[in-house]
Amino acid sequence: MAVTANPVGSRLQLRLVVGQDAGGNPVYRSRAYSNVKPQASDQNVFDVGNSLANLQQHDLDEVRRINESVLTEG
Repeated sequence: MAVTANPVGSRLQLRLVVGQDAGGNPVYRSRAYSNVKPQASDQNVFDVGNSLANLQQHDLDEVRRINESVLTEG
């Protein structure tokens, strides 16, 4: 039988560069924002992520969208 994915939620995560370690490698921290509508377009989520990143003290490395789905058979 075919499996169907039903979206139930989504989160926005910002990965920020907060400094460097002793070896000169970047150190990252993440900020997560839950309750993103699953129907929101990727472009809109990306734009909101960039807007939120502009309010942060640290530089943005990447914007992530984490989707959650319920898998059903049928």
